[in-house]
Amino acid sequence: MKLNATTTAPVQADNQQSIIPEFIRLPKPGTLCRWTGLSRSKLNELILPSPLNSFKPPVRSLSLRNRGQVKAVRLIVLDSLLGYLRGLLEQQSTEAHSG
Repeated sequence: MKLNATTTAPVQADNQQSIIPEFIRLPKPGTLCRWTGLSRSKLNELILPSPLNSFKPPVRSLSLRNRGQVKAVRLIVLDSLLGYLRGLLEQQSTEAHSG
């Protein structure tokens, strides 16, 4: 006789915190980014062209908008954001050691 080894119990990942998304949305106004702790306004400075960044944003993002829509969803490339922050960390530690 063959036993059926299936179950209906829910499957849970061992560590759900280890999943890192490729894209993230801007945090809601008044809240901080869960990945970096940065505010919505600071993230906007990094992803949108402005005089503060010489109209060349250092962090990549994209806008999702269907034809005819007024509002869009802005997604930040998380790897780009984390890479930018790591670059700042390296630059500041180099300046601290040389000065």
